[in-house]
Amino acid sequence: MTNIEKAVSCIHIRWMIRRDMASVLDIEQACFEFPWGEDDFIRCLRQRNCIGMVAEVGDQVVGFMIYELHKTRLHILNFCVHPEWRRQGVGRVMVEKLVSKLSYQRRTRVMLEVRETNLAAQLFFKSMGFRAITVLHEFYDDTPEDAYLMQFRYRPSAAELEGTDTERRAA
Repeated sequence: MTNIEKAVSCIHIRWMIRRDMASVLDIEQACFEFPWGEDDFIRCLRQRNCIGMVAEVGDQVVGFMIYELHKTRLHILNFCVHPEWRRQGVGRVMVEKLVSKLSYQRRTRVMLEVRETNLAAQLFFKSMGFRAITVLHEFYDDTPEDAYLMQFRYRPSAAELEGTDTERRAA
């Protein structure tokens, strides 16, 4: 077992709770030039369709994601791994957890915006199967910077497609 495999096996993804806020804010500050504040997180998480999850190793929060549930998609609003925990599988496990919520019959894609200057995030999400589908000009309030709208599309298995076809024939 490699070190990365060992690290990944220790990563636990769970719902974000109030006591996680200090760790989440610390990670946010360490990662972003224009970080969200506590009020931004609270305002977002109070919305019915907004979900917060954290990645934990032991009892230490090492990453988090905030996403919205929509009828046919999930939209990542904030995604971050503590700099000391990057390239150890934390982000991969978080994305895999989110992608596991997709299905052929319900939500079929995950979307997010990535700053044009955030090459590391662009490359990470590309490695996870996301594709840039458009440029959002002057997307951010804090800078005239553009963003790439990236998307992951769920690919149904042959069994799912066959099951759908069988259901249609039976109807």
